Amino acid sequence: MVMPLEPYNLYASDPVLREAVAREGASGFEDALVSFGARVGSEEVFRWGFDANRYSPELVTHDPYGERIDEVRYHPSYHRLLELSVGAGVHASHYDGAPGDGSYIARAAHMHLISQVEVGHNCPTSMTGAVLPALREQPDLAAVWEPRIRTRSYDPRLIDPAAKSGNLLGMGLTEKQGGSDVRANTSTAVPVDGGGAGGEYRLTGHKWFTSAPMSDAFLVLAQAPAGISCFLVPRILPDGTRNSLRLMRLKDKLGNRSNASSELEYTDAAGWLVGEEGRGINVIIKMVNGTRVDVTNWSVALMRQAVSQAAWYLNQREAFGDLLIDKPLMQNVLADLELETEVGTMMVMRLAGAFERAPIDEHEDAFLRLGSAVAKYWLTKRSTPVVREALECVGGNGYVEESILPRLYREAPLNAIWEGAGNVIALDVLRALQRAPHAGEAFITEVSKASGADRVFDRELASITQALASAGDEAGARRLVEQLAKVWGASLCLRHQPVIADAYVRSRLDGDHGAELGTLSSDVDVATIARRAVPQPV
Repeated sequence: MVMPLEPYNLYASDPVLREAVAREGASGFEDALVSFGARVGSEEVFRWGFDANRYSPELVTHDPYGERIDEVRYHPSYHRLLELSVGAGVHASHYDGAPGDGSYIARAAHMHLISQVEVGHNCPTSMTGAVLPALREQPDLAAVWEPRIRTRSYDPRLIDPAAKSGNLLGMGLTEKQGGSDVRANTSTAVPVDGGGAGGEYRLTGHKWFTSAPMSDAFLVLAQAPAGISCFLVPRILPDGTRNSLRLMRLKDKLGNRSNASSELEYTDAAGWLVGEEGRGINVIIKMVNGTRVDVTNWSVALMRQAVSQAAWYLNQREAFGDLLIDKPLMQNVLADLELETEVGTMMVMRLAGAFERAPIDEHEDAFLRLGSAVAKYWLTKRSTPVVREALECVGGNGYVEESILPRLYREAPLNAIWEGAGNVIALDVLRALQRAPHAGEAFITEVSKASGADRVFDRELASITQALASAGDEAGARRLVEQLAKVWGASLCLRHQPVIADAYVRSRLDGDHGAELGTLSSDVDVATIARRAVPQPV
């Protein structure tokens, strides 16, 4: 009989994550993370994740008397998840500390843990956490909204934001005619009494994707007289009336079903300009940068949970006279999955460290510019095949909805689309190399910390150094980003996890690998690496 993995402590049972948290400077948050890991790994919280996705959000456009109300109603489990995450500060705890004190790294680790159980509710927590750098471009608006955002209280009521114990914020960027090309947006913003920074405008238009539509306010892009501009648009106005936001429908999505994604129309809706007219993209990118790191984190969380579930199952399931985890071919598969997951964990926590220290460290700031794009591209791509292969390890039992694996599999592809699909991110890498050469130099400095540790690694390091010096071929952008990601991953292995380094370097850099996962060389110690995937209860 195979016993379920949960309840278990997601943090205490993951030594790679714990080591990365300490290495990046957040060891002072160890007790809080151990406690949170135990809570998240409880049977109750896992059940919340199942229920929040089984019972999808419901759009209610009118009340019984025919009046528009434009509300989304969620299953109670969705609210419980948000209470847990907001209460733990997953949305904004990093603003309570100072750059370099480990608070952002700890916040990233908290998000990594809860995202293994349920990702959808982290859309509003991520956007809320990322909004402040953009909102601070307009200090008078930030002075009003920042205290509301930074509380540890989740308040789902649709009332005056000032009367609530805590606020969540979202954003609306894309439109149906433009998609990622937000400069093609057609929504308009007309100034009231002259407008200007912090001034009132009236917005009319649509947003093709607005997730978490019950947020208290949104940062929205629209065409003002001077061009694309950023606006703060609340759901409830200061006088207590509802703003003119109309929820047209909710998207019927492949996954991420706990999180409502809406088509939203504005009809003379009130909004307040954030920053200068015509510089909306420069403002909103400050928010996108934060959510992009979170999306990358979610991808690794999905990998970790899927591989943990598979390893736990294989360590109990007997077939043909032995435990499946003792079968050499299954060991090869599980070891390959663990390689991807451990490298992803180290990579995303290294990003968290860079994100935290970027305001006070020039190298970290430059490294983050390229590293965040490389990691976002690579890890969101790798997540889907890793989760699929983990599901296959469990076989038919992993394919039924009583298992968490089908939900993880449906979630995985979305992260490669959110906050910039693959081509957008690959082009962003080229843009960074052309406009900020120091970003490429910082990336090489970072990965060169493993220089001399392995002959193959040194060869590939020399190759990417040359490639970065002449990068500019759009058609080859994806190939370049893939090469950068694998060399970075190898550097992390060689420096921090030597037990897996040889297998990673040979398979990912030296071509000693097949087209599918589970094709490591026969002389790799797959048994040892596979055993690393089994969660260790403490």
